[in-house]
Amino acid sequence: MAGHSNYVPQSAAAKWLESRLPVISLVRGSFVDFPTPKNLNYWWTFGGILFFVLIAQILTGIVLVMHYTASTDAAFASVEHIMRDVNFGWLLRYLHANGASMFFIAVFIHMFRGMYYGSYKAPREISWILGVIIFLIMMATAFMGYVLPWGQMSFWGATVITNLFSALPLVGEPIVQWLWGGFAVDNPTLNRFFSLHYLLPFMIFGVVLLHVWAFHTTGNNNPTGIQPKTKQDTLPFHPYYTMKDAFAIVVFMIFFAYFVFYIPNYLGHADNYIEADPLVTPAHIVPEWYFLPFYAILRAVPDKLGGVILMFGSIAVLFVLPWLDTSKVRSGAYRPLFKQFFWIFAAVCVGLGYLGAMPAEGIYVVLARILTAYYFAHFLIILPLLGFLEKPNATPNSISESVLGGSGSGQPAGAVAAPETK
Repeated sequence: MAGHSNYVPQSAAAKWLESRLPVISLVRGSFVDFPTPKNLNYWWTFGGILFFVLIAQILTGIVLVMHYTASTDAAFASVEHIMRDVNFGWLLRYLHANGASMFFIAVFIHMFRGMYYGSYKAPREISWILGVIIFLIMMATAFMGYVLPWGQMSFWGATVITNLFSALPLVGEPIVQWLWGGFAVDNPTLNRFFSLHYLLPFMIFGVVLLHVWAFHTTGNNNPTGIQPKTKQDTLPFHPYYTMKDAFAIVVFMIFFAYFVFYIPNYLGHADNYIEADPLVTPAHIVPEWYFLPFYAILRAVPDKLGGVILMFGSIAVLFVLPWLDTSKVRSGAYRPLFKQFFWIFAAVCVGLGYLGAMPAEGIYVVLARILTAYYFAHFLIILPLLGFLEKPNATPNSISESVLGGSGSGQPAGAVAAPETK
């Protein structure tokens, strides 16, 4: 399904390059001539949005590093120096800090879109698994980046999260000491996190390229969940989807700019504007908002090791999702029961995020346990059973039939055929 480029070099220099390093034809085959299903909706633009934000994060991060000092004595002051003394330093810092939140907003939408339309099913399992790997590296990068300002939440967040590894039998304590670079969160810890925070985005970029390569090999999924059968089912990626992605990126940047220029600290925590003090514990230690659902799962279990296992298990289960969903119909648009459970699952994830921000006491703990149980039940019980119990709606014969029938969003149109799985 990978696109074959129609590129024909015209100049002598272009012909010389093409015969030795066909990079232009490779790019054109992947991002210009690549045949793309004609019915992709705006939920598919978040891949392009994510790539744009990743590049913005790398570029702003490179400039911020030029002015940051990775030392417990000077880190907090260097961030204030960036904000007050560096030309447009405040803008770079707010772009980078809010860019992390924008990255997670876009990736959550991207993942939920993939889950709803069955983008993890054969033959796209590798593409999905690479996406989950990207998500894991993103979380590690964001956590280490949050420590760098060396405010109160930075210090105590690092202390709480790194301490979790001590629950692991045998290897727990050595892992914690390696992360700390000693026996407490201190200067070696900050240096380790700074180094890894700078390195990991480039790893993300590399895995993103593999992710793109994977779905360019199998072809894009689409709202109907059926494979293109003829040329009439596809369009070249450029100019149709490049323009669509560009428009979506502009709209997303308006949303991004609102946070940067009007409410730059809305998604942060006020205590992080207080310099880290190992002798003063904040009343309520909370991670960044995008970690809150996993934080709620961690605290839902009274046993420390059990909480750690469930927290990591909540992400690990995503790796095996392609084999847990037993339905032969790919797209959720044709699965009436799945739709209902999908939106319940989405509400559960939002609920876990809310509970992660609340104190671990009383009714909040009870609700977190209920929602945690449902989170795992969705993957381990509901999805496997739905494949056998659900009666899906009929799918269209082709993508073109769906589009011409006025149901480009993926709903059935015209004559129908048996559900297709490939």
